[in-house]
Amino acid sequence: MKFALGHLPPLTLAALRFTFALLPAVLFLKRPAAWGALAAYGLLIGVGQFGTIYIAMDGWISPGLASLVVQVQAFFTIGLSMLLTGERVRGYQIAALALAAAGLGWLMLHTNSEVTPLGLILVLTAALGWAGGNIVSRRVGQVNMVAFVVWSSLFAAPALFALAFFMEGPAAITAGIRQADAATWAAVLWQSVGNSLFGYAAWAWLLARHPAATISPLSLLVPVFGMGASAIFLREALTSWKLTAAVLVLSGLAINSLWPMLERRRAAALAE
Repeated sequence: MKFALGHLPPLTLAALRFTFALLPAVLFLKRPAAWGALAAYGLLIGVGQFGTIYIAMDGWISPGLASLVVQVQAFFTIGLSMLLTGERVRGYQIAALALAAAGLGWLMLHTNSEVTPLGLILVLTAALGWAGGNIVSRRVGQVNMVAFVVWSSLFAAPALFALAFFMEGPAAITAGIRQADAATWAAVLWQSVGNSLFGYAAWAWLLARHPAATISPLSLLVPVFGMGASAIFLREALTSWKLTAAVLVLSGLAINSLWPMLERRRAAALAE
């Protein structure tokens, strides 16, 4: 993302990402769900998540910290599920949320060029969009997830191009595309094919073959790789305050993801 943002305006980058996710795959894959679900998912993920996080990473927050903060989507997903189903919050979820909130509060106390209040707000908005997309995909049920991502891009790409036209302007869009080099286009294709298509396909493949409680905690690796890659390739410093925030947020996410699995194992052991 950061490499591509070196030449492309953020909303233009997001629009191109979903355009290449859509074409030419949509010509070969059958529509997997109703139009309403596809539109909701495309707008929530395309505009709500990626459009917003690209803007945030365009000078408002570092890539490593963005990969950490966006994982708060797990708590937003739980909150939306409770709001829609009436499910009650549990004690471990309160403890997990408190730890994650403490980590975000710690980041707020250390705002600088690497993390700004606006950057945090934008990434939290992206996390909320991701959570909304999670709710939509859960309600759709078991479908071809690759086809679902491809067909939902039919709604994401035009909406992002429209926003880019009005917010960034035709001149900036044209200049960005003209200035984009081979590395920039490789980054765009990686976002489209590597992340949107292969990433979702691999995730769906794993979930289809293993219990969700086994696979879901693997999302904790996202900020580990995100912060690690930023440190290696972008020379993003891993200062003590960043690591403290990461420990707090990841601890909250770990409790939220792992506690139900431990409860099931304990119950199974007592039943034997």
